Amino acid sequence: MSELFSVAGKVALITGGSRGIGLMIAKALVAAGAKVYLSSRKAAVCDQAAAELAALGECHSLPADLSKMSEVERLASVFGEREQALHILVNNAGATWGSSIEAFPEQGWDKVMDLNVKSVFFLTQKLLPMLEQAASPSDPARVINIGSVDGMHMPAFENFSYAPSKAALHHLTRMLATSLAARAITVNAIAPGPFATDMMAPMVATMGEKIVGAVPLGRMGEGDDIGGVALFLSSRAGAYVTGVVLPVDGGLLGAS
Repeated sequence: MSELFSVAGKVALITGGSRGIGLMIAKALVAAGAKVYLSSRKAAVCDQAAAELAALGECHSLPADLSKMSEVERLASVFGEREQALHILVNNAGATWGSSIEAFPEQGWDKVMDLNVKSVFFLTQKLLPMLEQAASPSDPARVINIGSVDGMHMPAFENFSYAPSKAALHHLTRMLATSLAARAITVNAIAPGPFATDMMAPMVATMGEKIVGAVPLGRMGEGDDIGGVALFLSSRAGAYVTGVVLPVDGGLLGAS
């Protein structure tokens, strides 16, 4: 049973891995024996997070600003200089933008759609040869995209570009899963509900009780909740799962 859920010896790259959901997933994979590379926009923060996780296992920092195509290409190139194969790619880097419909700017669309959808596609594209090197029919390479329940229901906040970007990411996940299945690469998405992250902090500060009150399990998500799902999808236990968008939301969607 321990081998069924093992990721020991696998190599993982996690974007947006220095904080929030990405850091939670990184901690789980490092502690379970994977060799993990973190990438995030702020080099000092990325370096510090990797150094802290290195106390649990093997973790390295590869900072990059994935809102720029040149940086997507550079990250793939630098990673290729460090490793020969990639077993697990977690596309977690993302942005949000909140504003009223009257004031919502064009930049609020371009920034969010470029990072949340476009960069996911092109980083996956650039890393395909390394994913194929790690893939086998019985233990495929894994791509895990981090979506959101906001892409599956009507969000509570005026995030006019964020929710559509996550809905697009969910559909992209299904398209990639279908396209890459013959190459022994699975592609799934995790759609988190409310978790105590920096991105959620402003909403929690003003609507914390209302947010928790809408969750049937009565609490915010925690590190083990998202880390455990990522381990399942990354391990032999999840080898026959692809094209799935899995809510991790304490029952929020089911009750809405």
